[in-house]
Amino acid sequence: MIRLENVRKTFRGTRVLDGLSFELALGERIALIGSNGAGKTTLIRCLLGEYVHDGEVRIGGADPRRDRAAVLAGIGFVPQLPPPLRMPAGQLIDFAAGLCGKAPARIDDIARQLGLDVDAIRSRQFVRLSGGMKQKLLIAIALGRDAKLLIMDEPAANLDPEARKIFFDLLAERAQAATMIISSHRLDEVSALVNRVIEMDTGRIVLDDKVAEPGALSSRLDCRIRLKHPDPAIAKALAGWKFAFDAGEAAWSGEIAGADRLRFLGVVSRYTGLVSSLDMTERTH
Repeated sequence: MIRLENVRKTFRGTRVLDGLSFELALGERIALIGSNGAGKTTLIRCLLGEYVHDGEVRIGGADPRRDRAAVLAGIGFVPQLPPPLRMPAGQLIDFAAGLCGKAPARIDDIARQLGLDVDAIRSRQFVRLSGGMKQKLLIAIALGRDAKLLIMDEPAANLDPEARKIFFDLLAERAQAATMIISSHRLDEVSALVNRVIEMDTGRIVLDDKVAEPGALSSRLDCRIRLKHPDPAIAKALAGWKFAFDAGEAAWSGEIAGADRLRFLGVVSRYTGLVSSLDMTERTH
């Protein structure tokens, strides 16, 4: 469904995407992870046809840049930052519904499930809504399209805990009917939903793994790392994971979420010359 081949993007002499190549098949649900500046949002904007870039991007065989209207018609998108739209919320709902041939009531219904009082905001300018209201409305518009491809950039940002749960429940209902790319800093939130994890760092893909078992990323693991000798570099890296150091055994121990095991192993792999043993035990309770 999606194919990228050697995609490169440069801003003011800085390479933001550095030769990305991967394919996304129908039914795959990707968690796109990585630190700020890794290139996640730039990648998403290339998929949406917003940026000129080197290399090739195809969605359903079409070029999102050249055939943008046709490609976007089949995508439900939630941006990281809400656009500064001055049109009233009700007009935005009617406009979005008209573009995809859906009834505005469909969007209204999803917004209400998320806890948004649509009638109370219908005449208010979108730009004047609170962050949470904007996010709920954008999610309702994206899901109300019933698109086969959902692309979401930090979609749970600004949502209250109850709305977060409802949102991910709504996504779970679409799991068998839609292909998804979900950019998130919190892999634990999407761990039960995704079946593939792609991690980016400095514009490159540093990890691309399929999730063998749906619950594998929801677990907790006890971890213990023994070192050949103490080292300040690995100390700094492991301290970021809230690990405790045992000076007597030159060992670090702590707990990590199953959703973070791949990223954690990527960090530890940078210090293989210092590590004498690594034990990870999944909790049974």
